[in-house]
Amino acid sequence: MRNFKELLIWQKGMEIWEESYKITQLLPTDERFGLVSQINRASSSIPANIAEGASRKGIKDQARFIQIALGSAFELETFYLGILRLKLTEESEIEQILSLIIEEQKMLSGYLKKLSS
Repeated sequence: MRNFKELLIWQKGMEIWEESYKITQLLPTDERFGLVSQINRASSSIPANIAEGASRKGIKDQARFIQIALGSAFELETFYLGILRLKLTEESEIEQILSLIIEEQKMLSGYLKKLSS
């Protein structure tokens, strides 16, 4: 079992979660129970699954939770790309979070490869 708080992928996930909550405050209030709720769930799922995976003893179990976190990262990217397409906020508000998400996806993929080897 690893201390999940020391994992860079967990730290980056927490940063994404925090930034996502800030961005959802900028979205229209009529999206509160739709898109906002989905973004908040997906963004919290990334570090939560990394933490849960770190508690598992078997490599297969750890990898499964990292895969779930990676899936949540791709889901979150999709929501933000949708926000851009729908022009629900300024593009400049979304560029930084998209960059963080893509970086996290790469880090999670690398961690998965490390676990698999």
